[in-house]
Order: sequence, then C-alpha cells, then structure tokens
Amino acid sequence: MQQAIVCFHLDEEGHYVADLACGHEQHVRHDPPWQNRPWVLTEQGRKEKLGMMLECKKCEEGKNSILSS
Repeated sequence: MQQAIVCFHLDEEGHYVADLACGHEQHVRHDPPWQNRPWVLTEQGRKEKLGMMLECKKCEEGKNSILSS
C-alpha cells in the first residue's frame, strides 16, 4: 500500500528512517550498490522527498499502524 513520507528521523545506528502517513516507519538508506539514494544524505534532498509515496510493507501485511490503534 502506498503511503506518503511525512518526515525523517535517524535511528540508533545513524541511518535515516522515513515516517509514513500511516504511522509506520521505513529505512531509506543510501548503501550503494544495493540502495542508491544519495538524496537521503542532505537536508535539502530529504525535504524534496516529503510527500513522496513509498510502498508500506507493514500495511500490505495488514499490521496495525500506530494511527489506527
């Protein structure tokens, strides 16, 4: 299920995590060659991705979001 990115935060290991509109979170690492997301490394790049839709695997699996509890 597609969900919009509403903000970003850093996890305990220093990796960026997208907070999605559904209340779930998804890592958005820049880890070439597996994940090529250089935009995540700058504040401007992350700001430009606010509102971008990501596939939420937890919603697809039917897991409850924190917003629906």
